[in-house]
Amino acid sequence: MKALQYTRIGSHPEVVEIATPSPGPGQVLLKVTAAGVCHSDEYVMGLSEEEYTAAGYPLPLTLGHEGAGIVAEIGEGVEHVAVGDAVAVYGPWGCGRCHNCAQGKENYCTNAAAEGIKPPGLGAPGSMAEYMIVDSARHLVPLGDLDPVENVSLTDAGLTPYHAIKTSLPKLRAGSTAVVIGTGGLGHVAIQILRAVSAATVIALDITEEKLALAAEVGAHHTVLSDADAAAKIRELTGGRGADAVFDFVGAEPTIATAVAAAATDADVTIVGIGGGTAHVGFGTIAFDAAVRIPYWGSRSELVEVLDLARTGQVGVEVQRYTLDQGAEAYEALAAGTVRGRAVIVP
Repeated sequence: MKALQYTRIGSHPEVVEIATPSPGPGQVLLKVTAAGVCHSDEYVMGLSEEEYTAAGYPLPLTLGHEGAGIVAEIGEGVEHVAVGDAVAVYGPWGCGRCHNCAQGKENYCTNAAAEGIKPPGLGAPGSMAEYMIVDSARHLVPLGDLDPVENVSLTDAGLTPYHAIKTSLPKLRAGSTAVVIGTGGLGHVAIQILRAVSAATVIALDITEEKLALAAEVGAHHTVLSDADAAAKIRELTGGRGADAVFDFVGAEPTIATAVAAAATDADVTIVGIGGGTAHVGFGTIAFDAAVRIPYWGSRSELVEVLDLARTGQVGVEVQRYTLDQGAEAYEALAAGTVRGRAVIVP
């Protein structure tokens, strides 16, 4: 079968021919119908050899931690799924036994690191292939009649912002303000989620008018260029009070500085992006009682809720399609910032 793999440190991903896997006991083989392209993949491929090795990533690595497919074959002992089922893959795999996993929060599994459990595409073979192995049926969520290409990105680009926003919902009452920094793959979904589940006024920040136009299309009440004056503009829009919740989907030094500066008293500052920035907080540098959080992905039950939002039409993903053979081009477009919404590879 064909697979898009990262094969050499510092190289571009390439399409290779590898053997089609067979499911072992407890495993499920999917015929992949869609795979999402994410900045996390770029982050992994940007690591030095020393950093890559220390993180425990293998070479070659089949990319793709956002996946959807049709169940093609099931291993011994698998229950609750059948050949022909349309499913989405819940990506943050855990041990299934610890306290967090028992609550469906495998994104915070306490045993994963010690047991060498890695998510697909971020250690385990991922979804950018014609077929993929899912280690357990509990990591599959029914898609039903949802279009896999239009919705595969919700397994990360929807789940991650949903988890972040859901945690801050007590702050997002009527009259509140939420700020979304970065309106790309995750950010443009976050705006829709905020409109669907909260009463907050949504202010969107980005560095180009094109991306701000997308933010307005999907529901942002206000759009602001993300520059040195952005925090002051947010305070102007909020009557000097600041934002009750700020979600930074970039995570670079300048955007984190904006997030901290724009936070109101008792606000949540949530850094989702992996842009390498650091929050500088201390007495006098951030509003009183403001909290800084670094969430990771979301729970399985939250993925079910995100897909339910998609079914009711409250959340959708702007998608650009690529074939598997065009996989390297998709990452080039992502790096260049020319993807509108989310790039999706269709094997």
